[in-house]
Amino acid sequence: MRKMALVTMALAAALLAGGCEDTKEALGLSGKKAPDEFAVYAHAPLSLPPDYALRPPAPGAKRPQDEAARDSARRTVFGGRTTGVVNPAPAGTSAGLQDLLARTGALDTDPQIRSVVNRETSILAEEDITFTERLMFWDKPEEFGRTVDASKESQRLRENQALGRPITDGKTPTIERKKKALLEGLFN
Repeated sequence: MRKMALVTMALAAALLAGGCEDTKEALGLSGKKAPDEFAVYAHAPLSLPPDYALRPPAPGAKRPQDEAARDSARRTVFGGRTTGVVNPAPAGTSAGLQDLLARTGALDTDPQIRSVVNRETSILAEEDITFTERLMFWDKPEEFGRTVDASKESQRLRENQALGRPITDGKTPTIERKKKALLEGLFN
């Protein structure tokens, strides 16, 4: 009975507190708030247009909208330069496929593009190392394992076999796994 009275009083107190405006405001249940008139800008801040270098067209000049989509794409990708390299169509392709490749410009590609992309992205990757990464990974990782001299190992195995000894006799390379620390490898 006493518990029932405590629960009833707690509910009544919650309802009474919910009716107070200050309690509603503290809990974020009050209605909308008017904006602060002193926090509003009198004048909008100055800004540059998105393409400040854009100039009005000269009278009689060719319109940029009249450019073919293929030329626009080539200019966008290659930055106004073309490779000038014409690759032959792959062997065994039909005349239709060769014509399609020629018309789409697929034969005008640079055969060394993969090395160019790798070189450019490696430069970006080196520049992308942030201060925190340099701080966290300041120590060069130690080289894992050791290199086994194949000729010496082969000679040791042949000698053991010729003398009838077990293969593991002598100085054999073993893999020793390093015990990880408690938090090692958690964040990378």
